[in-house]
Amino acid sequence: MVKNIFGYIGDYFKRTDKIFWLLTIVASFYGFCLIASQQRADDVNFLRTQIMAVCIGYIAAVVISLIDYNFLAKFWWIFAGISLLLTIAVFFIGIQVEGTDDMGWIRLPGGMTFQPSELTKICFILTFSKHLSYLTERDKLHSFVGVITLVLHAMIPIGLIHLQGDDGAALVFGFMFIVMTFAAGVQLRYFIILFVLILCCVPILWTRVMNEDQQNRLLVLFSSDDESFRTYGWQQYQGKVSIASGGLFGKGLFNGPRVEHQVVPYQENDFIFTVAGEELGLVGCIAILVLFALMLFRIIGLSVKAGNALGKSICIGYFSLIGVQVVVNLGMVLGLLPVVGITLPFFSSGGSSVACLYLGVGLVQSVYMHPTDSDNKPVRLELNKTIQGNLFAS
Repeated sequence: MVKNIFGYIGDYFKRTDKIFWLLTIVASFYGFCLIASQQRADDVNFLRTQIMAVCIGYIAAVVISLIDYNFLAKFWWIFAGISLLLTIAVFFIGIQVEGTDDMGWIRLPGGMTFQPSELTKICFILTFSKHLSYLTERDKLHSFVGVITLVLHAMIPIGLIHLQGDDGAALVFGFMFIVMTFAAGVQLRYFIILFVLILCCVPILWTRVMNEDQQNRLLVLFSSDDESFRTYGWQQYQGKVSIASGGLFGKGLFNGPRVEHQVVPYQENDFIFTVAGEELGLVGCIAILVLFALMLFRIIGLSVKAGNALGKSICIGYFSLIGVQVVVNLGMVLGLLPVVGITLPFFSSGGSSVACLYLGVGLVQSVYMHPTDSDNKPVRLELNKTIQGNLFAS
């Protein structure tokens, strides 16, 4: 029986993209090291939560990868319904956790919390990919009505999550929408129209949509006012000092004095990059950038190999999710963008975030493991027969 189980595991990994698995696991273990170092100055065991979330997410990713993504997409309405119900539930039972300014969490039994917007991102990748492939197959992707339906689809999560006060997550959805539609082949004129509309709405966004805190977080990037700087720019300033203090090779893991004394507020989350900068120096920071570059290039490569529009859109959706969070998070930490509460994928402490990221990994692996032929019909794999043979062979 043990031999059969190992045979099953071996057969599974023969069918997966091992490089992509390796990159995500290396990123998670790198994150474990940074979180372990940071929590020296905190009574909360962030590392334990992170390890549990990665384990749960990894198991779920394996299960998802075994299921044909074409089959999953047939039940898009279930995933849309679950994510919609959880998002709406936040308005009634949502709570605010320490260090945040929105009511975007739900309390679970045992004192744990869950952020529905993280799961909604993954559900959106699947449902929006199904929407794009539907329009592509029926040659309606270039029609005005088709594009309008895509806009309405994206506006549902963007609008609901904005109303919760989590504009960082809403921003991620917006960029996912733009990247996925552009990659799918929506005509350039629609993006030009969108860009012009956004420019025209800037005054309205500034006066009617953004609150005073959000305005000040943006203004502090261009202001030298001491009071505003100490209120809204202090975390970014201390983060940059921590990174600069590390020099080329850093002060050594678990040896950073600024990390130990928690000089940067909530360093375990959005500002985890500063721990790498102080303790592992420029080399440690470059290692993170290289990891993400390899990961993003790998996802693009898998999208090119996808056998149909649905598989390609799923890969592009996950690419845009990782890409925008990396760019915005590092922009926040380096003081180039305002603080909007976006985590660094696989590194920042956050059980909901990292567990749901692995669900996305499972979707991408499913695209790789279930290729399609020229007629967009799933190719019959021999994996199931091999697995059955290993499990039930006498």
